[in-house]
Parts: sequence; C-alpha cells; structure tokens
Amino acid sequence: MKACYAHEMREVDRAASELGGIPSIVLMENAAIACVRELERDFKDLKNKRIAIFCGKGNNGGDGFTIARHLYNMGVNVSVQLVCGDEFTGDAEINFDIISKMGVKIENISSLDYLDLLIGSNDIIIDAIYGTGIHGIVRGISYDVIKKINENSKYTMSVDVPSGINSDTGEICGVCIKAHKTVTFAAYKVGMLLFPGADFVGNVVVSDISIPEYIIEQRGISINVTDEKFVRNNFSKRENNSQKGDYGKVLVIAGSVGMTGAAYLSSQSAVISGSGLVTLAVPKSLNGAMEAKTTEVMTLAVNDCGGHMTADGIDKILDAMKKADSILFGPGLGRSKDITLLLRMVLEHSNVPVIIDADGINAAASDISILENCTCPVIFTPHSVEMSRLTGYELKYIENNRLETAREFAEKYGVTVILKGHHTIVTGQDGVQYINITGNPGLATGGSGDVLAGITASLVSRGIEETTAAAMAVYIHGLAGDKMMEKVGMESVTASGVMGCIPDALRQILQVEN
Repeated sequence: MKACYAHEMREVDRAASELGGIPSIVLMENAAIACVRELERDFKDLKNKRIAIFCGKGNNGGDGFTIARHLYNMGVNVSVQLVCGDEFTGDAEINFDIISKMGVKIENISSLDYLDLLIGSNDIIIDAIYGTGIHGIVRGISYDVIKKINENSKYTMSVDVPSGINSDTGEICGVCIKAHKTVTFAAYKVGMLLFPGADFVGNVVVSDISIPEYIIEQRGISINVTDEKFVRNNFSKRENNSQKGDYGKVLVIAGSVGMTGAAYLSSQSAVISGSGLVTLAVPKSLNGAMEAKTTEVMTLAVNDCGGHMTADGIDKILDAMKKADSILFGPGLGRSKDITLLLRMVLEHSNVPVIIDADGINAAASDISILENCTCPVIFTPHSVEMSRLTGYELKYIENNRLETAREFAEKYGVTVILKGHHTIVTGQDGVQYINITGNPGLATGGSGDVLAGITASLVSRGIEETTAAAMAVYIHGLAGDKMMEKVGMESVTASGVMGCIPDALRQILQVEN
C-alpha cells in the first residue's frame, strides 16, 4: 500500500481522469459513498442519528456535499454547515447546487454563539473542511469551528485527512480536528503517519474509489505502508522435502556481563521466527549461563575480559561467519574499542548481510569509517537517540525529519535503516521507504529492540532481500506487540512476552488455522 505526498495524490487524481478516463466528479462520488459505508459500519441505524457535515470551499467540501446527498436520500437527519462561505467551483459547485435543490438543510456559520449547542445536539460530526492542500496556519472562523468540534463532538469522522494536518509533514497547522475515524482515499497521506498528526487521525480506513492500480504504480511513489499481504507474499514457504539448513543459519554476536538478556532475546527470537539454525557468540565467562538458558540456540564461547568480548576472539567469530547466512551484531555487547574493532573485522570479512543493533550501532557511531571497507549488505536498527549519534544531528531535528534523515543516511552509506519508533520507518539504499502501522506504546520497554533484531536476522537468513526483510520484521514485531497488549494490557507488555507472541502473529499473517 502506498503513502502519498499531496502533490503525488494530485498527480494520481489527474492521471485517473486523463489516462484512466475517470471523471473527477466520479471520484468524488465514490469517495462520498465510501464515507457513508463506514458510517453504516459504525452505526447500525443511521436514520435515528443526527449528522452535521462541516464543509469548506474546496473539493473536501464537495465530498461533504455529496455525503449529505446520500444521507438525505437515506432518510437521515442531516445538515450542512458552511465554514468558508458559499462560493464554490468545479465539482464542489455541482454537488452544492444539487443538495440546494433537494432541500438539504444548509447553514452559513457566521457566529460562534450557537456552535456548542449545534455540535453537541448531533450524534455524528463529519469534518469536510480542509483536504490535503492546507498551507500555513488555520485562522479565523475555521480555527474556532475546529476547536468547538473537538470540545463538543460525540463522534467525528474526517474526510480524507483531519482538517488542520499538513498532509506532507504531519505538522498541526495551529489547530486540528481530533477524529475518531478518518476515511482516506486510494492511499495513505504521508502526514497521517507522522507525528504529531498521527495522534489526530483515529482509526484510519483507506478506501478504494475506483482508481486503477496501474495509475498509482506508474507514479513512482517511493513511500509504502507495510501491510499483512506484503508480509505474507514475501514470506518464504516451507517445502515438504527440506531440512534445517534450508531455512537460514544465523550467527548472533551479543551479550556481556549484566546484559545476557539481550543475547537471549535476540537469538531466541530468531529461532521462533523460523530460522533453521542459530548460533550465539558470547563472552567465554558467560557461556555456561547461556548454555543453561538456551535450548535450541547453540553457543560459541569467545575470549573476554571481565565479561566483555575482546578483539582477540575474532578468529572464532570469523570461522563461525563462514557457516552463517546472516549475522546480528550488537545486542548487549557493551561499549569498548574492542567491540568497534570486532565490528570492523566482521564487516570487512562477511559475505552475508550484517544487522547492526544496539551497542553495534554505538560502535559504528564512534568510528563511521568502519563502513568504508564493508564487503556485505548492512542493516542498521537505530532509535532516534542512536540515529543522532550516527548522523550528528540534533534529536529534535531527527524527530521532525524522520523520513528525510533515514533516507539520507541509507543513500549516503548504501545501507538499510530501520529507524525505530511508533510508526517505524524502514529505508533502503535506493530511497524506497516502508512505514509500519502495527505496534503500540507498550513496546517501549527494555529488550523489545532485541526481539526485533532477532526477527530481522531470521528473515534475512532465509534469503529475503534486506529492505523487504526489515519491513516484514518490523510488521511482525509490531503485530506480536499488539497480540501481547490484547492479553495483558499496554502497561504489562514485556519483551519476552512479545517474543512469545511471534507465533500468534505469524499464524495470522500466514493465515494458518489454529
């Protein structure tokens, strides 16, 4: 599924009309029908509901007029509230003229005196004030109307995007509708997936308005939204005539004194995600503890000092690398010059993809030149603070420019980046990006990133292309987190619990019967 910037969506609409032969007024009609269908899903008997539709002067208002016509014909008590006057053009004007002749109740909002009562007396408010083309700050009567809707509405549906969101950046243009549901058309709008805008959209439904798929595909849109179908279609199938070596051999280089949990979670998550063989390289002094803790994971004892790996253990690691299909470097390794040297040697000698996580990221950030002689594909898994260390950018800049920061780093260094956070962004070295929509704030807990790193290493080991595998892993990890939240509540989500829910997530995605 695609996510469009405003100019890309305008190009899609134009192409649908000029190349696809679909008049724009047909698209408006289909958009309105989609909104009505969603209302019918949420409210079984619309005839017993009062609905007020707040309309602007552009095509978003035109969608609102068309929705009003359908509701009126269904016998619903519906009114249209004009927020920006009564002068319209194009398709909006045509649909306004239609409802004017039908007898739909239409009111021009010129005073705020009665708005509290008006909004509060309706069961449903439909926001059709601004669409994707909003610029600058919402002012005047529109500002006050949006505030009043947020204060008094029992249920608000936004048409395409909540009014007040910059649909490209997710910025709030002074004030924004807080929707319970947003019905958007043909594709996600990028700003709906970025914060703070993502907090205002409510439940998002992407509705087909009859734009042919080839129209969207031919636009060269580089931002995707990962969905279940994408993961299922790219998940390698198990064949009857196969053995463990066919499903990926993972080498995990992880752990230090006090951080054995990271080593366990990352390696065990790779096992649960379907890898055929997983080997965990750990400091020699911790090997006994890890052998007792793991059953399916094999261990490799590496020279250490005080529970931290030392660079003179590289020979064992290099030998193990020869048998691996993917390498995960970093969970719980700690920070030292030896870790940086180990990472340098791994990147210079590996012939398989390397996932750099946690303290591996810190090692790379301390000397980014280690990427110069890299011989293999690389996946970085930073959260925003780690991304700041890698790039030198201020944390606030990264949070406000997540797509751009990830794309710049991926293209500059020829790597895949998993920029973690709510709506994690996966970026390939070719600039293609995937935004994830699974997961919840409960995943903000220690060890959660280790589970994600293990899933990623598992999928990559099965021969799935690095950026695709990363996007799939993020989706699976988020869905497992959602499954865990359903069982115990958001506050009690734990990394080990999320790991335990990976099978539930995979069963749902792969459509396996319980």
